[in-house]
Amino acid sequence: MADEHTSDRSGAPGGSGATGDQVAGAGAPGGPPAGNRLTYEDSGVDYDRIDPLKVLAQQAARTTGANLERAGAHTGVREVAASRGESAYVVDIGDAYLASITECLGTKALVADAMREVQAVSGVSGPPEMSEISKGSETSKASGRTWYDHIAQDTIATAVNDLVTVGARPLSIHAYWAAGSSDWFDDTERMNDLVDGWKAACDVLGVAWGGGETPCLTGVVEEGAIDLAASCVGIIRPKSRLTLGEDLAAGDAIVLLESSGIHANGLTLARKLSERLPEGYATVMPGGRTYGEALLDPTVLYPPVTEAAFEAGIGLRYIANITGHGWRKIMRHPGRFTYRITEVPPVPEVLQFMVDETRQTSGEAYGSLNMGTGFALFVRPEDGGAAVACAEAQGIRAWVAGVVEDGPRQVVIEPIGVTLSGESLALRD
Repeated sequence: MADEHTSDRSGAPGGSGATGDQVAGAGAPGGPPAGNRLTYEDSGVDYDRIDPLKVLAQQAARTTGANLERAGAHTGVREVAASRGESAYVVDIGDAYLASITECLGTKALVADAMREVQAVSGVSGPPEMSEISKGSETSKASGRTWYDHIAQDTIATAVNDLVTVGARPLSIHAYWAAGSSDWFDDTERMNDLVDGWKAACDVLGVAWGGGETPCLTGVVEEGAIDLAASCVGIIRPKSRLTLGEDLAAGDAIVLLESSGIHANGLTLARKLSERLPEGYATVMPGGRTYGEALLDPTVLYPPVTEAAFEAGIGLRYIANITGHGWRKIMRHPGRFTYRITEVPPVPEVLQFMVDETRQTSGEAYGSLNMGTGFALFVRPEDGGAAVACAEAQGIRAWVAGVVEDGPRQVVIEPIGVTLSGESLALRD
């Protein structure tokens, strides 16, 4: 399930579970100025209300694993129960495992549509330019483009970046593109960009695009809008690649991989903020780019890094995709560990701009946004440097940023004085 999250929790519902010097309340010493604050709850996303459904669904889903056991005599397939609650579901097919995932883009398509309107109003025109497909461009031009090549990659990334956390290699992807009306399909430029971007991401990943579904959901999806989602199947072979965190231990190194920007989580907050900005998405940030353009940088595709790490023999103990719930996803593992972060990667300008404009505390920001880190590898202590090298060989910056310790389940971000509590991440039954 795609995740987005909300604000700081100082014993209050709906927050990031952050404590420390950088999470004082509005107007308090060390906190943001009072007034004009904007949290995820204000934008309409409250995971304290959403997450219980995930847990309820997991409880019901867990009982269906027995169905595979009963069929096993005929199919030879059984579930890997330990994968329940992880980012992808795994079944044992004998000589290998299969992993599967379904993910939704969320509301980023609305930003693409809005930016296209901004360009039309401003009179800017010109041929669309594909960004660097795996990472995103620093200098892409607002030139009358639809941006659907970017959000196609975003949609695929939401699925494959989750899938590889269990050690899988993606094999096939299916598309789900649900439009609010048949008129959506009349825009051939936008439609072509979506198809081209989808295929380009598949080619980067080396996966097959198996098919999909393109329903017209009038009355369910807003007219003029589209809901994009992807499902993915991957294989874990040899079976020793299965990565469910069973070997995670105190002393393991935490390697953080850079994000390209907001990725696909936090867009509801970003959209709400645009309503408050005098120039909306056309607002020029200090670095010279517009707010809307920066929001549309495509999500990094991390599977090339995990593949390189497995091929290099790096001891991957656990893997986490940093999406909704921000850096709390670092403690997705169910074990009782403290994740001590001693180095914080640079924050992309668009995320820092959002934090400044919404007056969020550091605890709120790191508890809900990726803040420059899109993926985390937990490796043997001696493999930290090699893991960084694998990522950088794929053009993705990485840092040995911390260590796993015995202790209460929490993320301690020392450089900014923030602690994210384990109680604030309730994704398992």
